[in-house]
This record gives sequence, C-alpha cells and structure tokens, in this order.
Amino acid sequence: MSYQVYAVVLAAGKGRRMGGPFHKQYMELAGRPILAHTLASFDAAPSVDALILVSMEEEYIKKEILNRYPVGKAVFFVEGGEERQESVWNAICSIKGGEIAVIHDGVRPLTTVEVIEKCIAAARRYGASAAGMPVKDTIKETDENGFSVHTPDRSRLWLIQTPQAFRLPLLLEAHRKAREDQYLGTDDSSLVERLGHPVKLVEGGYSNIKITTPEDLEIAAQYLRSGRGKI
Repeated sequence: MSYQVYAVVLAAGKGRRMGGPFHKQYMELAGRPILAHTLASFDAAPSVDALILVSMEEEYIKKEILNRYPVGKAVFFVEGGEERQESVWNAICSIKGGEIAVIHDGVRPLTTVEVIEKCIAAARRYGASAAGMPVKDTIKETDENGFSVHTPDRSRLWLIQTPQAFRLPLLLEAHRKAREDQYLGTDDSSLVERLGHPVKLVEGGYSNIKITTPEDLEIAAQYLRSGRGKI
C-alpha cells in the first residue's frame, strides 16, 4: 500500500530533566502514557496516512502502548540516533514515495487534529510549515556576560512548536545539506530555512507544550482538566 502523508513521532528521548524512573514519553498524563495521547491525535487526523515511531524500544511500545491504546493506521518503527536531527534523518530516509512528512515531538501530547491538518495543508501549499504561537513576553538578546544588548520587536517573534510539516524532497534536501555542512539545528524548520526556503507559520496553541519537566506534566494535566488541551 502506498502512503502519501507520514507522521514522524520522535519518541527516543531519555527525559533526564524529569527525575523519574521512566522515559518521559511513557509517564502517565490523565491516566494514560504521554505517547498514547500524542499517537491518538495523529491517528484521528484525516490527512495522515501512516505513523513512523522513532524509538529504541519498539517491543516496549508495542506491548505497553499500542496493545493497550491501539491506533487504526499503519505504524512503522525506526531506530533513533544520538541527536534529534539524526533521528529525523533516519525516519525520512525510510519513507518510500511519500509526499509530506510531519515531524512531531512525542512529548507534545496536547496537539490537536486541527493544528495537524493546518500544518499539512500549509506544507502542500508552501512546501514547509511549523506550528507556533506569538510570544507574550519581552525577549532580550544578551552578550556572553549575561548583559542585555538588544530587545527584538515582540510583534514579529513566535515560539516555535511541532508539528512541522514539509514536502518530503525539500526536507530530505535540507537534511542532506546540514549533514554535508556538519550543521546541527534546533529543529527541522531551521534546516529548511538554511536552503533559503521560507517556512509558513501556523498558529498552534499555548497548550501545545513540550513536556520536559515535572512542572510541565502538571501544567498539561491542568489543560486537560480545563478542557483546553485538545479538540
């Protein structure tokens, strides 16, 4: 079977800042693992055809997550790399004949179907898209000694999140160029920007947080309890 839109879910992080005995993507949020929430969103997105899970723990995920919280779409596994960028590279190189790759952090469990669909639509139209939100705080640029040297115009600044969606050939080219240059970016959209290709920003949500600390887990639980976490 041929698939056109692949969701690449990164679930290889070790979660050193969580302080618990489990990797952060397996910790419980509202009674189910964080990763199960994430997979449910992409399983419900009409435009997503298949999921690629990037993880070193395929058997654990199959047994503890997919068996307990099954998804209806095809799921493929790819081993992660030492760095996030290498994990994405491994995943997109495994795709044969796809049109769009949607990259998402497995520990962003509150992303919505609406945001996923908007990112895919923008990638089809513009080639590249990323979810994010306008910043609410004043941002300062500092020197190497911690002194403020510049205050950027807040009206033009966004907090960038995932999902990020790309036409697959464009994303492959961006990663190849980064590998050639030995460049390590903070996200996939930054690699595409290096090619001179613009990335369309799509409004995500302030609830679309990345869970990296115990405090983040409690904030996500509050969003779910309030009904603001997912639609």
